[in-house]
Amino acid sequence: MDRAQKEAVVAELGEIFESSGVVVVSHYAGLTVADMENLRAQMRDAGGHVRVAKNKLAKIALDGKPCESIADYLTGMTVLTYSEDPVAAAKVSQAFAKDNDKFVILGGAMGENALDPAGVKVVAAMPSRDELIASIAGCIGAPAANIAGAIGAPASNIASILSTIEDKAA
Repeated sequence: MDRAQKEAVVAELGEIFESSGVVVVSHYAGLTVADMENLRAQMRDAGGHVRVAKNKLAKIALDGKPCESIADYLTGMTVLTYSEDPVAAAKVSQAFAKDNDKFVILGGAMGENALDPAGVKVVAAMPSRDELIASIAGCIGAPAANIAGAIGAPASNIASILSTIEDKAA
């Protein structure tokens, strides 16, 4: 890899570190190509990405970035999983680590906050952005549904009373 290629990789990694909601660093020694493809597919489905890069270039890219604290995790065979959604990459990484003993989560970063493996697990347990939006939409819509039900209830009660009177008269 020549100097221009290295500079391009550093610039790309710098953009990843700056724009991602969460970055998770893991060891992947011993994973097969099929396992890595499976991880990439799961991450892609969740809206995240997987990136393998030289640790030295990643450390250079981290210089001055909000998640600079993860530089200590970049030793050995590391893989970066990241997503704009602050929870997606952590969820997929945690689930993948449960199924694969050779995939070991070292830690990560959420903005300026460094995460140890327990922190990544806590972030993975949080609801995703889409789940939160659905929950909020449900909360907003519930009062309107209750009001509509309350407004329609008297008319429904009158109709059932009239029906009962009609049945008795017949």
